[in-house]
Amino acid sequence: MAVDFSGKWEMYEQSDPEEFLKAMGEMREVKPVTIIKQDGDNFEISIKTPLRTNTNCFTIGQETEFCAMNGMKCKQHCTSLGFIPHLSLLTEKLSHVREIQGEDMVETLTAGSATLVRRSRRV
Repeated sequence: MAVDFSGKWEMYEQSDPEEFLKAMGEMREVKPVTIIKQDGDNFEISIKTPLRTNTNCFTIGQETEFCAMNGMKCKQHCTSLGFIPHLSLLTEKLSHVREIQGEDMVETLTAGSATLVRRSRRV
């Protein structure tokens, strides 16, 4: 993977969180901080909110059990698109795509018909 996702990312913008949070069973909007540690294709991603911290470790292309912020667990492969700065996780109920766009990390999360787009910057 040519792009380094490593760092502490602070969300500064998100679009229409209410419908997505309802679809995921979350009660209220929070402003997460994402900490990513990357060593080649190995990742540790921690999402920190005032309510909890959730950490998932995985290697691109290998099946891993993931735990979402709402406690939902699933076994899935996380993929990248070669040299494109992109990570994706797809399950029956959730699609989560992380991309680097310029200086921003853009996350697109979809649950059913609800989509949430978050923009974060390294701090």
